[in-house]
Amino acid sequence: MQNPFDNPAFSMASLTTAINLIPNRYGRIEQLGLFTPRPVIQRNIVVEEMHGVLNLLPTRAPGSPGTVGTQGKRKVRSFVVPHIPHDDVVLPEEVQGIRAFGSENQPEAIAGVMARKLDTMRNKHAITLEYLRMGALKGQILDADGSVIYDLWNEFGVSQTAINFQLSNASTKVKNKCNEVLRTIELKLSGEVATGVRALCSPAFFDALTSHDNVEKAFTFYQQGAALVNDTRNGFRFGGIVFEEYVGFATDAAGQVRKFIPDGEAIAFPEGTLDTFATYYAPADFNETVNTLGQPLYAKQEPRKFDRGTDLHTQSNPLPMCHRPGVLVRLTAA
Repeated sequence: MQNPFDNPAFSMASLTTAINLIPNRYGRIEQLGLFTPRPVIQRNIVVEEMHGVLNLLPTRAPGSPGTVGTQGKRKVRSFVVPHIPHDDVVLPEEVQGIRAFGSENQPEAIAGVMARKLDTMRNKHAITLEYLRMGALKGQILDADGSVIYDLWNEFGVSQTAINFQLSNASTKVKNKCNEVLRTIELKLSGEVATGVRALCSPAFFDALTSHDNVEKAFTFYQQGAALVNDTRNGFRFGGIVFEEYVGFATDAAGQVRKFIPDGEAIAFPEGTLDTFATYYAPADFNETVNTLGQPLYAKQEPRKFDRGTDLHTQSNPLPMCHRPGVLVRLTAA
């Protein structure tokens, strides 16, 4: 009898295409389109930073020699793209009854079992990528156990700006705090363009913000008070910033729940930039993917010993990166 997994539908290329077509059910950051995907052919990337020098030009008498331009300082940093493999198995019990005795296997039915496995594996990779991207937004890309993969503040030699909104104080001028955030980001953009600023907030920060006296007063003039009765957690604009409640968490291998944004905090960042955020995808460590552009996800299968099932292997090699971590502003409620 034929082995159904010898069918071209279960080849590495077909499975990789299938898993990349499965919708991403996790990832508000993915929905925002913040991190531009950038496939690379190597397992490490090089980020080149160049600071242009702008200075005032003095006047000279006609016929005098002009001032000489100064070259900007260039810095090169190298990063290794993380490797995230994940395995599963399709056991004979899961396809039991699909094949009748004396007949060939039915690839369509087995493909359904494979699709369910790939869907589960895809979701695990998706929530992991969201976790890595949130780490890049906070300036520290963390592993599943909480250890630091890359500290962008140390890598780029900058310090993070933290602004206390003092939301527990009823007299706080929240709009002035928003202006401070906007000015900080505009200064740190260093010539980069942006279409706006968004702040992803923990539920505690969002509740403290929306219940503040100054913000509630502004709500009364917002669409004739509609914001007071509608769900504004998906984002509302105040003081030039779009504040959005973000509830992201996942459990690690030890069962510990990790919140993507700590309670009482928020992270503000620019939107619509050209080169500030990116997700680099390196190729898989397969023979057939050497020197090819990386894909977001890869999938492959092979039969187990004595044909006692089929092993599934998926992997992703992503590195979310913020090239200007100085634009990331940490907000605290109190």
